[in-house]
Amino acid sequence: MTTNKNWRMETVAIHAGKEIDPTTGAVMPPLHLSTTYERKADGSYHSGFSYIRGDNPTRRSLEDALCSLEGGVCAATFASGMAAIMSVFQALRPGDHVLIPDDIYFGTRVMIDKLFTPWGLSSERVDMTDLDGVRAAIRPNTRLIWIETPSNPLLKITDIAATAAIAHAAGAILACDSTWPSPALQQTLAQGADLAIHATTKYLGGHSDLLGGAVIARQNSPFFDTVRMIQQTGGAVPSPFDCWLLLRGIRTLPYRMRGHCANAQRVAEYLSRHPQIEKVHYPGLPSHPGHAIAARQMSGFGGMLSIQLREDALRTGEQNARRMANRTQLFVQATSLGGVESLIEHRASIEGAVTNAPANLLRLSVGLEHVDDLIADLEQALADVVGLE
Repeated sequence: MTTNKNWRMETVAIHAGKEIDPTTGAVMPPLHLSTTYERKADGSYHSGFSYIRGDNPTRRSLEDALCSLEGGVCAATFASGMAAIMSVFQALRPGDHVLIPDDIYFGTRVMIDKLFTPWGLSSERVDMTDLDGVRAAIRPNTRLIWIETPSNPLLKITDIAATAAIAHAAGAILACDSTWPSPALQQTLAQGADLAIHATTKYLGGHSDLLGGAVIARQNSPFFDTVRMIQQTGGAVPSPFDCWLLLRGIRTLPYRMRGHCANAQRVAEYLSRHPQIEKVHYPGLPSHPGHAIAARQMSGFGGMLSIQLREDALRTGEQNARRMANRTQLFVQATSLGGVESLIEHRASIEGAVTNAPANLLRLSVGLEHVDDLIADLEQALADVVGLE
């Protein structure tokens, strides 16, 4: 279905990528599992589909939906968020220079360091909240500026429009990992980014039951053509069933995100007043250094926050953080985010010796349970930490 540009996000989410099935009249899109398609006598194909690695009707519906959600013109979906990220860096050439955030998702940093630096890509970490620092770091061969906003795990906020202007003045592409806000909270392409990247496993899917990734482009370009070629030639494409699950998850995205935002705001406010908490990283708090920019470029502050615990007479902040994570009951200690259930994680121990995460930091994915129950869970966990000898 072609979406109306005047539709609000709730309407787009329900109708994007959806057509009435012409064979059965089914209102919901069917799941197409076939890996191959019949040729006609002249060698052509009935509907343009030939083999699943190149295209699939369910995947095409998903890519159409993602374009509608992000306001893009073309999208390529992948078997994981990391495969989507990899496609963008693979579309560059050895000798190209990229700027990446100093606070960047651990997996992206490892990918650049372990795979693309030996391949010949040059990268530099920059505090993306410092626009003068971004300008100063640009080189003649800078081809890409990569941002995350909010960032993982410190929730730094990057001014998308201002950074896009810097990138474009230098002849570079601006790519934004928008996984945390999702299109429901942040229209990344409308603010000047050339590419919006998502781990669709997270909020877009929303139920912790699928794996996927996506690259959505503001306009078609030779660079995006290369991303598409990598998708189809490399074959890291999502399964039709994961595409179908993702389309189902998208239908409720705007309403789920409202609940995530409301719960996270309450949790952040509670934790910001707790004497055991040294710092709360959440852009919805007026004390957050990126609060004003987030309020301007986001329609909500998201469901993710990080906290740092204080040391005390008996234990370090790291020890207290680990104790707290071990004592929550509703917050499950697990990797990932964006599902309906609340998760808590000590990032430094997950990432190991090369982590950038503070040792006393816990990352919280605030789910859709009743917020009073979530706060009570955190309160009892903190009480146990404080009271332990």
